[in-house]
Amino acid sequence: MAMEGQEIEALIREEFPQAKITITDMAGDGNHWAAEVIDESFRGLNRVQQQRKVYAALKGRMDGPNGALHALALTTKAPD
Repeated sequence: MAMEGQEIEALIREEFPQAKITITDMAGDGNHWAAEVIDESFRGLNRVQQQRKVYAALKGRMDGPNGALHALALTTKAPD
């Protein structure tokens, strides 16, 4: 079963409570999502390290073909 945008945001928010999080349904089908996560904890980390932290927050929902979250375009950064 596909995930809802609110579910994706809630999982990310658990790990990054102060983050600015924007979730967008890219195709309007509930299967292809984009997330922008802006959080101070990313400062000093490279992009791969930042994105690994967000993927970890998803708690396996993107793992393999049986994962509930099939596609997530991810943008991460520290606040300006």
